[in-house]
Amino acid sequence: MNGYIIALLIVAMVLVFGTLATGLISFARGGEDGPRRSNVFMRYRVLFQGIAVLLVVILMALAKD
Repeated sequence: MNGYIIALLIVAMVLVFGTLATGLISFARGGEDGPRRSNVFMRYRVLFQGIAVLLVVILMALAKD
């Protein structure tokens, strides 16, 4: 069970890094849609970070038993 949660945690961390990098690149490019696209990516980053934190909490709760 812990193996699946660790795998999901790794996926969530990769998603956080990917959306962060994409959002920063989008912001750096600028243009008319730059800030709007960057904002969308940062919202997804916050969602993925929340999922990653939840998975860490679950993993810690399972490890305590």
